[in-house]
Amino acid sequence: MRLNLFPFLFTFTIISLSSHVLSTSDLILTKVDRRIDLSSQIVRTTTSLKVENAGSDIVSEIWLAFPDSLVNYLAHLKATLKEGKGKAKPSSGAGLPYQVVQPKDAPASLKIYSVTLPKGLAKGETLTLDVLAVFTHILQPFPEKITQADIQLLLFQETAQYLSPYPVKAQSLTVKLPEARIESYTKLESAKLQGSELKYGPYENLPPYSYLPIVIHFENNQPFAVAEELVREIEISHWGNVQITEHYNLVHGGAQSKGEFSRLDYQTRPYVRGASAFRRLVARLPPRAHSVYYRDEIGNISTSSLWGDSKKTELEIEPRYPIFGGWKTAFTIGYGLPLQDFLFGIDGKRFLNISFGSPFNELVIDTLVVKVVLPEGSKDTSASVPFSVKQRHETKFSHLDIAGRPVVVLEKNNAVPEHNVHFQVYYKFNSLSMLREPLMLISGFFFLFVASIVYMHADLSISKTSASYLAKIQWEEVQATAHQIHNIISLCLTTHDKLEASLRDLSRSGDIQACKATRKSVDSSLKELTKELKSPVAFLQSSPQATPILPKVEEVIAKERDLQEKLMAKHSTVVDCYEKKLGGREIENRVASHQQKITALRQEIGDLLDLIDEI
Repeated sequence: MRLNLFPFLFTFTIISLSSHVLSTSDLILTKVDRRIDLSSQIVRTTTSLKVENAGSDIVSEIWLAFPDSLVNYLAHLKATLKEGKGKAKPSSGAGLPYQVVQPKDAPASLKIYSVTLPKGLAKGETLTLDVLAVFTHILQPFPEKITQADIQLLLFQETAQYLSPYPVKAQSLTVKLPEARIESYTKLESAKLQGSELKYGPYENLPPYSYLPIVIHFENNQPFAVAEELVREIEISHWGNVQITEHYNLVHGGAQSKGEFSRLDYQTRPYVRGASAFRRLVARLPPRAHSVYYRDEIGNISTSSLWGDSKKTELEIEPRYPIFGGWKTAFTIGYGLPLQDFLFGIDGKRFLNISFGSPFNELVIDTLVVKVVLPEGSKDTSASVPFSVKQRHETKFSHLDIAGRPVVVLEKNNAVPEHNVHFQVYYKFNSLSMLREPLMLISGFFFLFVASIVYMHADLSISKTSASYLAKIQWEEVQATAHQIHNIISLCLTTHDKLEASLRDLSRSGDIQACKATRKSVDSSLKELTKELKSPVAFLQSSPQATPILPKVEEVIAKERDLQEKLMAKHSTVVDCYEKKLGGREIENRVASHQQKITALRQEIGDLLDLIDEI
């Protein structure tokens, strides 16, 4: 397995330089207490320095030394001055100011941070300085790949003696481990293992830049949740809401998983067959958070819980599958907050005061992008963040926007929970600008109603004197006349059915006189219908627009007349046979030829009427 050996290589550098390195001042560290917390993936080193000025000059700064190899993973550094009996002096959340310096007499492989004191330290005076250093990605999985059933073992490398440019009179180190189980550790003479704490020291009378490397190999199955990228969008609405949307690209940053994954083994023994995996995360949201949702690329995820009180709101989410080493997932959470809790006014400006980092516990963020979307019309935007970030400005267009909404973009690399502090975004906004969108909606609906009224009352038809309009009217008249002829022909066919019905009644009753009376009535009706056809047929013959339909009309009228003649001939033949008292067989033989023609004519007339309807 690959092992980073930077502490051991650095030791030779220190040894070769310590013989001629001189202290840059007469400061002495009379007592140094260090405590390193390894209970999670984030390494937190808390150092209490009791500093004494043994020289004659007033000292206004204190140097802190870190190896270059560690500086690359230094996520947060905070120095706080104490006075009295261990009580911290009231100061800002950012601690004392500091900067990187490059002393000529310091080893090249060291990075020196100069902490500025609020007032000079005179000869013989002492002070106590608390230093918090937070590191990420310095715990090395060893082995680097494990199976589902294996526990996760990590390597941690440090120095048992405090690395400082000043001499140290007394110093001790305590390392807090997540579990009492330790695979191995550097067994120095002063090392003591008590439960889950490993202690080194005390060490006395250490020269500047003292260095004593130690390596600890221990078990840590805590979630190694690393957000490769987190984009937080904070959108302000002056109508009473702050909407926050967070997009996560998450990866398990611990030992890589190898081999096959067994869902059955994991479900039956999750703390044995998946000890190093994590299946849930807990986010601490601001109080009075509402409209909380949690979804991924597929859609909403219901495996989440939300509870809270007047002081906090906690969201527990569970991805669709447990996250093992090297596995990734992407999801989005969103929630709304009351505007009055986070937006305030000062000196003619408004400012948003809200937390910067992620609400999830012990989450390491490689790249954190915070976008604050201000209302359209905001001016003179600026941001105040208690640590160094990259700033830029963008413009976002949303519903009913004209010029777009100004966006303040803040970017931070290697973010940890210590960066989840409040920051401020200042801007100017005219309250009259809030009326812009309502007036746009009112105006839009007003013009819509006016347009509807104009449309309903305006005559949008083509001019009645134009040729196209006249042709349209004439064609409509032709269609109406054709429909009238269709109806008259249909009445003729209905009358024909009455004549056929009288023959069926004759076969049942033998009443010849009633049958003749029906024929007389039918004959009279057909003559009246024939007269009604003359006027519409004459119109079609005189209209040039009727050219496509006139031949079909004339053909259907001719076939209807032919049908009348065949029906009358059939009727006369049947009545004559009954008067002569002929048998049924004889009657069928005499009317067979008439019946065939009648059936064919009915079919042809029906087809022609369908064609006329389609024209």
